[in-house]
Amino acid sequence: MDERPYGWEEIEESASYISAQTPSRPTVAIITGSGLGAVADDVEAPESMPYGVIPHFPSTSVQGHVGELVIGRLAGKEVAFMRGRVHFYEGYSLQRITFPIRVMHRLGIDTVIVTNAAGGLREDQKAGDLMLITDHINLVGMAGFNPLRGPNDPRLGPRFVEMSVAYDVGLRDLALSVAEELGVELRQGTYAMSAGPTFETPADVRFLRLIGADAVGMSTVPEVIVVRHEGMRALGLSHISNVIPVGGVPSKDQPMSQESLHQEVLDAGREVVPKLSLLIKGILSRMQEV
Repeated sequence: MDERPYGWEEIEESASYISAQTPSRPTVAIITGSGLGAVADDVEAPESMPYGVIPHFPSTSVQGHVGELVIGRLAGKEVAFMRGRVHFYEGYSLQRITFPIRVMHRLGIDTVIVTNAAGGLREDQKAGDLMLITDHINLVGMAGFNPLRGPNDPRLGPRFVEMSVAYDVGLRDLALSVAEELGVELRQGTYAMSAGPTFETPADVRFLRLIGADAVGMSTVPEVIVVRHEGMRALGLSHISNVIPVGGVPSKDQPMSQESLHQEVLDAGREVVPKLSLLIKGILSRMQEV
């Protein structure tokens, strides 16, 4: 596992490198989940940087995550798109995973829109749904892994972080209003994070439903914790890429392979991109309201 520590100097170095590559000064960051990177295709006058050239940035190894920072203008806002993210299961510590969030704050960003692909846990869901995240269940954190574990640098945020409203209420209301205006169905629910990379067992699924999860995935929660630690606002959107059967068991003679399941997630992501892009652009265009 990549447990290399980082500090204020590394954050500054990374932010300074990015600022030197573009005249843009983004105020909103958008993180795209599996298969959703094409949402960034509409950015005007884009400046693109592979994660590998940005000092100290972790590089993703997962199919469907391009690993590229795109900075430009979208729907009247200066934005920074993270096309893909790194995950706990890739061997990174949660501190390394959330390093880009620290850098986004140093760039002057005050709002982060986090998207992901997730498995639906409710019978009334269907593949292709969009879900506004109203709260999350931090299963990985309950097991003792937290991006804020270790010494706290007060320049980054407080020792203890209040998480009763992790997802900004004003931004959530705005997202619902924009979705209604556009005729985009936007469900609401609680997202649970598991460590991955294995998908859920039938017993896992029964447990997740029992504790009130509406969708499950392998990301987002650590990033939102650091967003709140930095005093920024978070908005979370899940793409329900597949719906997990009630009993947690596929209705097929043979379960799908891990590779087939992930490919299903990527294929579903490509189909939902136009709808997700429309919603995000609508939110950006009205963000001055909140």
